[in-house]
Amino acid sequence: MSQSSSHLLTIVIPALNEEDAIGDTVQRCLDARAHIIETSGVEEIEIIVVSDGSTDRTEEIARSFDEVAVLVFVENRGYGAAIKEGFGHGTGDLVSFLDADGTCDPLFFADLCRAVDEQDADLVLGSRMGKDSEMPRIRMIGNTIFAWILGLLSRKRVDDTASGMRVIRRSALPNLYPLPDGLHFTPAMSARALLEGRLNLVELPMTYSERVGRSKLSVLKDGMRFLTSIVQAAIAYRPARPLLLASAVLGVLSVLLAAQPAVFYIREARLEEWMIYRLLLASLLVTIASTGVMSSVVADRIAASAHGRAPTSLGASGWVSGLFTRRGRRVALVALLAPAFLLVLPGVLEYLSTGQVEMHWSRAALASLLVVVAAIFGITVFLLHMLELIEKQRESAPVSRPPERVHEARPEAELRPSDSVDFRQGRLKAR
Repeated sequence: MSQSSSHLLTIVIPALNEEDAIGDTVQRCLDARAHIIETSGVEEIEIIVVSDGSTDRTEEIARSFDEVAVLVFVENRGYGAAIKEGFGHGTGDLVSFLDADGTCDPLFFADLCRAVDEQDADLVLGSRMGKDSEMPRIRMIGNTIFAWILGLLSRKRVDDTASGMRVIRRSALPNLYPLPDGLHFTPAMSARALLEGRLNLVELPMTYSERVGRSKLSVLKDGMRFLTSIVQAAIAYRPARPLLLASAVLGVLSVLLAAQPAVFYIREARLEEWMIYRLLLASLLVTIASTGVMSSVVADRIAASAHGRAPTSLGASGWVSGLFTRRGRRVALVALLAPAFLLVLPGVLEYLSTGQVEMHWSRAALASLLVVVAAIFGITVFLLHMLELIEKQRESAPVSRPPERVHEARPEAELRPSDSVDFRQGRLKAR
């Protein structure tokens, strides 16, 4: 059961040429402080604006607020880079951000912060997918698709993968990083939180207004980046799931391709010449699908070892992993090799007795496919045994400790609310 505690909340506002909205957004954040402190476990709030290479009056307007820290990127580095830099300069045990375009209500930070304590959440995001949302329809459709894909891969529900208003425990950041610098920062964060499996993500519905000014988001270009970030997170944390999904699609296609020739052969005991090519393609798809299924087990074992968790034991990936138990291996190999042997046995006996083979070629083709799948299975067993030996050797190896070094403490530079930071050649220069 969670307990409420006192927090320092860091609010980061990334801004790229938002002179029409930045002043109102900052003022609303300042005005919301009293409400957030009164209604949540937050005791203190700091606000940091990061001008991400803005060429308009964004920096000037932000600097006009004495209670706000302003960081300045000389050149545009990206939405995610701005947020991460704000997190790095903030001191709050809770870090948060909202878009500078006026779409989000800063008062909602109170609800997000309460959820951190009440629901023991590591990451709380506001969902813009409600009925009253003023999000453009095309982006609403895209977010729905991304949420469906992420839900399919993570087996957890999330409605808005790209929400631009969130509160995160600072202690959770190591489990979320690395995160990209671009606009796909938010879907990448959602994907990592859900797929990594250690963080508790909570989603709350929020109001969402039409933005002030022109959007920087490209539906096609950034949409592909959103999708890529979700898939990459799945590959890093739960590689078995995308492999199994792809294998399932190929398996279904192979069945559809082979269905008509198979029914025809059962009825007529022969095959038409044109059916050969369909069966060859179906056989190829089965081989690729089998490789994907076997690879999913090895990939899941590698990911589990890398991230310090147990291999997947639930769902389809768990069922596949069950094939590689001692009993499962025997059953699988018998199920593959016994039919292959029985299929070609008549041809072998015929050849031994007459020196000729009149058996239909389809028997040899199907038997070859079963042997190939059995060989892939055997190679997978070998790889899993190799990984098991490596893990045991690593666990039993003595831990070597490097000699201790004495480091001289250095005072850290203090960031005052009125400070501005230039980023030139990767170095910070206060002015």
